[in-house]
Amino acid sequence: MSKDPRKKFGERIRTIRRQAGWSQEELAAACRLHRTYVGAVERGERNVSLINIVRLARALRVNPADLMEDIS
Repeated sequence: MSKDPRKKFGERIRTIRRQAGWSQEELAAACRLHRTYVGAVERGERNVSLINIVRLARALRVNPADLMEDIS
């Protein structure tokens, strides 16, 4: 069985965030989300809305589609 897409998405967010040299707190502030929400996203505990996918992508300076890479 394939890995939960929420976990894959969270791993992708974490990878891009770390490449940018940001902490979870810095990413949360940049996209106006709570730091505990960002942590839950990275752990695959949240089913992220489209609005928040766009917020995360803008903060990380990537296309929203880039965050979905290798999800399926």
